[in-house]
Amino acid sequence: MTTLVLTVIGDDRAGLVNELAEAVAAGGGNWERSSLAELAGKFAGIVVVTAPAGRAAALEQRLRGLSHTLDVTVREGDDQSPDTQAHRLEDGGRELVVELVGNDHPGIIREISAVFGRHVVSIGAIDSDTREAPMAGGRLFEARISAAIPRDADPAALRADLEELAGELQVDLEVADA
Repeated sequence: MTTLVLTVIGDDRAGLVNELAEAVAAGGGNWERSSLAELAGKFAGIVVVTAPAGRAAALEQRLRGLSHTLDVTVREGDDQSPDTQAHRLEDGGRELVVELVGNDHPGIIREISAVFGRHVVSIGAIDSDTREAPMAGGRLFEARISAAIPRDADPAALRADLEELAGELQVDLEVADA
């Protein structure tokens, strides 16, 4: 089996997911995992598909045929490599979830991700959004970040650094084991 990682983006409209799914199926592929969303009027995401080794080229060609509605980039994945997040958890690690909310301003994700980087902790997923602040005016930034903390990392030190940063950024932050 060949693993392919697709990145997709196009103008959002009804039926795009179905067109992509039809192309994957018609090309002999199997839709394995995905993360897709509408963002600023665009439909964007990442999809992992598998295909028999002899069908991968045909599947790529079929996906290129979607260029009138979706820009699809195809990269070969490493089908021998375990899912890094799952591997860290199986190796005695633990999953940590960070949720934050505060007034929106540039640099929040940069600062938070820098703390994870200093602790050599890889972020598995980030979901973030901005919305109007009720009654106060302005915009609120919200994020949910999950990461698998390796067995040899110090979760207490990571938590302390994140809480210190929350004070500097003036955001409410909750850190919990998943």
